[in-house]
Amino acid sequence: MGSFIIEGRNSLEGIVDIGGSKNAALPILASTVISGREYLLENIPDIEDVKDMLEILQDMGCTVQHDNGVALIDTRGLNTSQVPEKLVRKIRSSIILMGAVLQRTGNVEIAYPGGCEIGLRPIDLHLKGLRKLGVEIIEKSGLLVGKVTEPSGCEIQLDYPSVGATENIMLFAVGIPGKTVIYNPAKEPEIVDLQNFLNTCGYSVSGAGTGSIIIEGKKPENTDTVEYKIISDRIEAGTYLSAASSMKSKIYIRNIEKSHFKSITSIYEDAGCEIRETHGTIVISNQGRIKAVEKVTTQPYPGFPTDMQAQFMASMATADGISIIEETVFDSRYKHVPELQKMGANITTIGRVAVVEGVHKLYSAEVEAKDLRGGAALVIAALGAEGTSKINNIYHINRGYEKFVQKLQNIGAVITETKN
Repeated sequence: MGSFIIEGRNSLEGIVDIGGSKNAALPILASTVISGREYLLENIPDIEDVKDMLEILQDMGCTVQHDNGVALIDTRGLNTSQVPEKLVRKIRSSIILMGAVLQRTGNVEIAYPGGCEIGLRPIDLHLKGLRKLGVEIIEKSGLLVGKVTEPSGCEIQLDYPSVGATENIMLFAVGIPGKTVIYNPAKEPEIVDLQNFLNTCGYSVSGAGTGSIIIEGKKPENTDTVEYKIISDRIEAGTYLSAASSMKSKIYIRNIEKSHFKSITSIYEDAGCEIRETHGTIVISNQGRIKAVEKVTTQPYPGFPTDMQAQFMASMATADGISIIEETVFDSRYKHVPELQKMGANITTIGRVAVVEGVHKLYSAEVEAKDLRGGAALVIAALGAEGTSKINNIYHINRGYEKFVQKLQNIGAVITETKN
């Protein structure tokens, strides 16, 4: 699975270029199967989750080329409605293929998705929405088997603004008769990006980012090559911000829309970091020990993202004072806590609440990444710790961060990757 070897207590300074958004790229890649045509996608991150999604498309008969942030995909050769089970169990976002494949073929067989073990992530809202749109879905031998029967647009009220459910409903509804309205949808920038991509393909979607999404079902007449550029990754940007806050630093973050991660920057400004924008570049400066933030609660966008909870905890581990973190999105997202404790962090968890009492310094240790964002938190902790740390099982981290070692080295981190 490989390891990172990190020498701590080195200041960070330099430029970080943010790559394409993982959480925008995956649903857009899945949506390419809706109609058989060619797609030229830019700003595609070179990460393991993207490689797995592209492999799924290839296994289903599509042609894929991916190099240097550009993917050329031809889905005219799609020849099955069965999504390969082995790959689905590796990547959570593969469930979004359910709505896309149903729209293309009228049928689907797909396993329950895998990914990080960060608690229950039920897909009942996905199934409920698709059923309301005219899909019969049964469970058979551990697989979800879906068949389109009487497709028709309708109004769907989501009990929770689930990102995945919003995406699956969008991908199926774009091509069925009638108008579909999703109330209480997810509002993330990645949902807006998916809407923009679908409209570029010739579909009719509006309202993404607001309290309702309106989909006028139709089949695009134009089958020319679709060209589209994915938005940049706000969580990647937030992760480097967390790293900068943990030690003396001055880093410049380029290729990011500041409004997309305002909930992240505002928290770190409260902690004492200086954050400003100049000529489209976000400049982050930290000259000393940051202050604890009294309480942070993870929430759906535009609230503080659950995907930043672990990284934030790592930076609060050495902050001056006590921070309280409440995780409301997932029920098992504190697997990084015991690993941070090995490095000297003073953290107590009670259910979904974590109390972090900042210590003056962390110390090197050998720790294990249990999931993607928790692994990133361990990197942040190791960068600020005294001594040389080893982080094992870095496959999880490479699932979501492009050129992580290289980008950290470019800003002064002493980090190497081993394959053992």
